[in-house]
Amino acid sequence: MTSQPDYIADFADFITASPSSYHAAAEVARRLDGAGFDRLSETEEWSNEPGRRYILRDGAVVAWVQPADAGPTTPFRILGAHTDSPGFKLKPKPTIGAHGWLQAGVEVYGGPLLNSWLDRELEFAGRLTTVDGTEHLVRTGPFCRIPQLAIHLDRDANTALTLDRQRHLTPVFGVGEKSQADLVEHLAGLAGLAGEDVAGYDIITADTAAPARFGLGDELFAAGRMDNLSSVHAGLVALISAPTSAGQIQVLAAFDHEELGSETRSGASGPLLDDILTRIGAGLGASVSDRLRAYAGSWCLSADAGHSVHPNYPEKHDPANMVVAGGGPLLKINATQRYATDAAGAALWARTCAQAGVAYQEFVSNNTVPCGSTIGPLTATRLGIRTVDVGIPLLSMHSARELCHVNDPVALSVAIGAFFAPEH
Repeated sequence: MTSQPDYIADFADFITASPSSYHAAAEVARRLDGAGFDRLSETEEWSNEPGRRYILRDGAVVAWVQPADAGPTTPFRILGAHTDSPGFKLKPKPTIGAHGWLQAGVEVYGGPLLNSWLDRELEFAGRLTTVDGTEHLVRTGPFCRIPQLAIHLDRDANTALTLDRQRHLTPVFGVGEKSQADLVEHLAGLAGLAGEDVAGYDIITADTAAPARFGLGDELFAAGRMDNLSSVHAGLVALISAPTSAGQIQVLAAFDHEELGSETRSGASGPLLDDILTRIGAGLGASVSDRLRAYAGSWCLSADAGHSVHPNYPEKHDPANMVVAGGGPLLKINATQRYATDAAGAALWARTCAQAGVAYQEFVSNNTVPCGSTIGPLTATRLGIRTVDVGIPLLSMHSARELCHVNDPVALSVAIGAFFAPEH
């Protein structure tokens, strides 16, 4: 395993390369290529020979290591995460503006902490699609900004800031008349296309400030999209570096659209993971009964960011379970199964962290604060695979820029490595 400084530097590079889910999936694919994984097409026959393989589906990627002893009932060890983050998505007819300003029409994607996106240099990033279906990744670099109304014009801004999602969150990207500008044309040009070549697009905003270590001893780390690139990166590093484990198939499943509820063809509620596991099993000669036996012996770690205790708002946390930044990754528990962890899963995580030499913390919500959810319950429900919810603690989750302790992402990746290659 790489040292903590090297890991965090690599994590920062991964975030910088991944401003959208499509870029994140492409960066995962690039790193898998470099590690000797073979990219497969879903429209072609797959080999049933041992190997290291992956598929790319839109903004999602699934990679796996099939050992030489794999058979029809070989169980899976799955690390599930997601590639998307809250922000703003470009609307159709996006070039708008008034009063001499050029603006971009956007709609809210997921549940961002809206005020955190004000007065930052943002970029547009995602994919363009031409009429023939060819996709082109594109990113603008620093390009637009959502300007807040000055305090002189809103004396209540520091006590009662209210942001109308239609009127107040429209970024500016220039000056002039909208008839003289074409945002799609600009994006197309960055991809070497003409505006009329673009038949569709999935373009989101991302913060352009570089990831940074700071604080006493450089122990703190801030960046955009750590929910949930922290888990994608940790799982990727663990999968690439883990030894092939006899008796199980190791899988990294990085889904898209978790922030929207996951109900898409590349989301955790869709058929993606089941499609891949079914095809792997079919290549090994598995019957329906064999596949269900494999699932019954399988485990999934659903890795997604959780909440560190906030020093300014401790009353928002459970008083007996205060998660501390730097205290290790989380075991996420919820009585209503918003997280999939149960007693058996808690025992698995305890064994895994003991093998890895990693301390962990239990996270549970304050009873007065509604609990979010993850892909964990979705995976458990769809496939019947035993699932445990874990992650790293963050401050400022769903902000344009989130905060963690540098030790926690490293510890999560080490624990995932032990999960992929258990000694028990």
